Amino acid sequence: MVARYSEHIELRTAIEMLKKAFSGRAGKNITEKNISEALGCLLTKDITAHRNVPHYAASAVDGYAVDASSTIGASQATPVSLEPSRYHWMNTGADVPYWANAVLMVEDSSMEGDDLLIFKSLTPSANVRPLGEDVMAGQIIAREGDTVTPALISLFLCAGIEKVPVFKKPRTLYIPTGDEVISRGKWLSDPNPKSGTVAESNSLFIEASFREWGFDVDVSPVVPDDPALLKEKVSEGVDNYDVVLVGAGSAKGRRDHTLEVFEDLGKVIFRWIRMKPGRPAMAAEIKGKPVICLPGFPMSTTVVLWSLVFPLLNLLSARDEDPDHLIKEAVGCRETWNTKLLVQHSSPAGIEEWLRVKTAKVGDTLYSWALTSGASVLWALAEADGIALLPASALECEKGTDVTVWMKRKVDLDKRILFQGSDDPAIQLLVTPIRRRGGDFVSRAVGSMGGLAALSRGECHMAAAHLLDDKNGTYNDSFIERFANGAKWERILVFYRTQGIIVQQGNPKKIKTFEELCAGDNVFSNRQPGAGTRVLFDHLLKMAGRSPSEIKGYEQQCTTHMEAANRVFTCLADATLGIKSAADALGLDFIPLAEEPYELVIPSIYMSHPAVQALMDSLGDREWRETVEDMGGYRWTD
Repeated sequence: MVARYSEHIELRTAIEMLKKAFSGRAGKNITEKNISEALGCLLTKDITAHRNVPHYAASAVDGYAVDASSTIGASQATPVSLEPSRYHWMNTGADVPYWANAVLMVEDSSMEGDDLLIFKSLTPSANVRPLGEDVMAGQIIAREGDTVTPALISLFLCAGIEKVPVFKKPRTLYIPTGDEVISRGKWLSDPNPKSGTVAESNSLFIEASFREWGFDVDVSPVVPDDPALLKEKVSEGVDNYDVVLVGAGSAKGRRDHTLEVFEDLGKVIFRWIRMKPGRPAMAAEIKGKPVICLPGFPMSTTVVLWSLVFPLLNLLSARDEDPDHLIKEAVGCRETWNTKLLVQHSSPAGIEEWLRVKTAKVGDTLYSWALTSGASVLWALAEADGIALLPASALECEKGTDVTVWMKRKVDLDKRILFQGSDDPAIQLLVTPIRRRGGDFVSRAVGSMGGLAALSRGECHMAAAHLLDDKNGTYNDSFIERFANGAKWERILVFYRTQGIIVQQGNPKKIKTFEELCAGDNVFSNRQPGAGTRVLFDHLLKMAGRSPSEIKGYEQQCTTHMEAANRVFTCLADATLGIKSAADALGLDFIPLAEEPYELVIPSIYMSHPAVQALMDSLGDREWRETVEDMGGYRWTD
């Protein structure tokens, strides 16, 4: 069956299709608004002042109103004296008397009895704001197409203008859908939501985005997966709103009815866009109104809001600007940075990809790296410094590839350090103490070996390691010597921590020793090669005379303690090797096996870095230490 609409189109094509379909509606929504309510609106015609601003001759300073001719010859050496009838005290902004044509600054005078001594000659109009100095009555003070700003609102009032003609901003309705979607109130009131359900969180992001953009949006109650109910709600929406947004339902699942509803009520314009995330986006024209289907996953919703909805809202408000500029504005771009990719990234062929990225400057190189890229991941968007939109031609982006980042937040690169190395929750808790001391700290969990390798390549400011050398039983020494390759690196022993076996609550498999972990059909969750925990596990395997092939799940790799522990928590694994704090965080049981030193490794050249100094000071932070002690499984070196 041939579709009657465009499918799998480029983002720019989708924007142009919306523009073509709805540009005619832009000039029809004209209204007159009180100036206090017109902020952000576009003016439909030139605005002329009704009054002079100021509407009288006003003093520009504190001082005395005088006739300038009476000050001729006045100086510090030869002051001129005026009797009370020839001067008048003035506050800044006061109306200058009709007989005066200048104002003497109080600093250029003194009193001798009731007489005024003048130490400076004045010219007519000195220190006087003439009538209409700012604006003259009849002057054009704003033009058609100008955006109403706080400054214009104030000027309009002073110029005697109460209302202005503007393009009316479109009113939008958002309709969340899905049997699995739980309303905000129910979600928060239920501490143990049913598996398979999700919070209706997209509407919060949409409402906040609209407020930030200066537009209004209403949110309907959640509509279940019923085509008749959805059809009724969409039809009602286009009758009462200028734009309707529908949450989810554009895929090919049995409960996805949005396409069916759009086809029944109007004309589908396009379906699916060649971008990741955001691919399932869809648009239709129903009763002459634009109706957009937003994909259900949070990041997909976000990028469709940025790239389609915001440009559409501006189009309907008669603000027809370059789409690239509008998308950057929607994202909240503060500035654009040109960066080098820190880690190789593979992008789908022929697909534009939105990356959530962090940034750091190491030496003279400004790096960026992508955070978790899933369309359902909320944390990465909240954590990101900025957004990068990779072109469809990107495909394989090697390390060092130039990447343009739209920065969403202010980052002081000179006060930020990049940590790569062994993951530990206690180290993540240092971020706030470091920031309180004027520094900043960002990290990548790449394992002990990965951190030392990154340090040797000059790709971070510091690393952390807990690597056991099974040849002599020492920790870190041989590895640091090898990776430093003669460079001077400082070592800071932060604490000793306990590694052990993490098992499900109640220890249903009755695992008490490493040998019992290796026996039977226990499913193990492993760490990535190069992680200190992986090195320890391999050492214990060797000591037990076991082969990796005997361990079910050995090839399953996790990059952090919490990720591995979560696999146990969700019953995807029976056990993992990790630290006690990870087990405690998820209510899992813990069997201690070994205590190991956890060291920070910092090149000497970075020891004077303000963030490194903040870090060193933070290691003694009393609040941080108490929190670490409460977590358990740590022992201080002092």
